[in-house]
Amino acid sequence: MIMKKEALILDMDPGIDDAVALSIALTRPEFDLKLLTGVAGNVSVEKTTANLLKLAEFFNRTDIPVAMGAKAPLRREFKDASYIHGASGMPGYDFPEITHQPIEADAVEAMYQVLNDAPEPLTIVATGSYTNIALLLNQHPEIKPKIKRLVLMGGSLSGGNVSSVAEFNVFTDPDAADIVFNSGLDITMIGLDVTLKALLSNQSIQDVAKVGEVGKMISGVMTAYNDVEDDGKPMHDVNTILFLLHPEFFTLEDHMIYVITDGPAIGGTIADTQDRWSNGQLNAHVAVDIDAQAFEKWFLAEIPHMNQMKDNPIK
Repeated sequence: MIMKKEALILDMDPGIDDAVALSIALTRPEFDLKLLTGVAGNVSVEKTTANLLKLAEFFNRTDIPVAMGAKAPLRREFKDASYIHGASGMPGYDFPEITHQPIEADAVEAMYQVLNDAPEPLTIVATGSYTNIALLLNQHPEIKPKIKRLVLMGGSLSGGNVSSVAEFNVFTDPDAADIVFNSGLDITMIGLDVTLKALLSNQSIQDVAKVGEVGKMISGVMTAYNDVEDDGKPMHDVNTILFLLHPEFFTLEDHMIYVITDGPAIGGTIADTQDRWSNGQLNAHVAVDIDAQAFEKWFLAEIPHMNQMKDNPIK
């Protein structure tokens, strides 16, 4: 039986955990990657786009177009997270110089064209701020029927990582997040409620380095990653790819999510669990729990697969 691949656009800001998520996506036969787009987030958009190109070349996947997107949030001043991800966004491994370039179209126009030309609606996975997607929806609202669903890394119902309530991706551009959550699209929110449980242990990071060049690269960037929990390092963005492959690992609840766009709680994602404001409306499937042991077992099994696929790329 021929497996039908899921067609994807990946909108990212690599960033170390984005880089690991992309590494898996580039090597899984279940996915048909149509476009990679960079956005300002963990580091500048010039650097995030360069990192997309580096990884596409590392895995011999230069067949996938790469487009540069928004340089700053819709209304706020841009502030990166280089204190977590390093100046380049992907320290810890010596990537060769880039030999190919982004396409001429910017991320919004490239997404519009790919969606418009697709015979069936596509899934968009976003692991950075949602600025590119918000711009797409504002500039081309007619494209919504061509978006099958959004799988978003971001948000939290249980507390933040850049403030007491806000997760980084939403905090970076809360106005964009507000547009996205009010878009009426099918949204799955993979936030800190699960990503802070999906940890890669320090021992596993060391062990991964022994599994070929891919293991060396993954271990190198993860070692340089300054996002640390007591039991290991969180793999935030990897959870979006895991969700597409193994949704059974996750517990989801449907909620009405409101994004706070001003004041001390800016960037917060609030679920109206008591239905005080939403009148029964729901706008997101929210991941609230994960099988953390299954996550790490799955992730470690991906490393030898990625190493094999590096020299036998999917075309």
